[in-house]
Amino acid sequence: MDLHNIREDYSKQSLSKEDCAADPLTQFEQWLQEAIKAQVNEPTAVNVATVNEDSHPSSRIVLLKEVNAQGFVFFTNYHSRKGRAIGHQPFVAMTFFWPELERQVRIEGRAQKLPEAESDTYFASRPYTSRIGAWASHQSEVIESHKALLARAALIAAKHPLNVPRPPHWGGYLVIPDRVEFWQGRPSRLHDRICYQLQDNQWIKERLSP
Repeated sequence: MDLHNIREDYSKQSLSKEDCAADPLTQFEQWLQEAIKAQVNEPTAVNVATVNEDSHPSSRIVLLKEVNAQGFVFFTNYHSRKGRAIGHQPFVAMTFFWPELERQVRIEGRAQKLPEAESDTYFASRPYTSRIGAWASHQSEVIESHKALLARAALIAAKHPLNVPRPPHWGGYLVIPDRVEFWQGRPSRLHDRICYQLQDNQWIKERLSP
């Protein structure tokens, strides 16, 4: 299979420093709203990369559940592979890719657990079956079969037919960024890259070479 000639020339939009807000979180919210309005497939899907105790990187797709003045929020099992890696090394990288808009956003920062009350509130808003799943899945561990997973979920449902409390090993992370880059595809691979870096508690905005 020859992949050399699979290429796309990007030409839909451009991006300048003047186009971008003074704060990267404000700029991100604007781009996210545009992605949602454009009906991008899974606009909140984000690749989260971590490093474990052996300095080996690992990445996976999660769903962004909140962006606020502090940073970016997602939820997971704290005992999962990503949770254990964050416990060892809290610095993570995140990448959003919206091919329909020829855009990506790259984020680097520090992940910290949300307060338990905030995780409780979000967990209570999830569908009943998702709450059951959070208890049934020992995320990232080897299991015998899907049938065994379903059996465990049935036992949890029998134990909690109405109210499902949040598992203590499940909750949210807030990623507090110190670097955010906005990438807009341009013709001839001469892409626009606007990078924000946090210096002395102020965001410095610069254009990078593609």
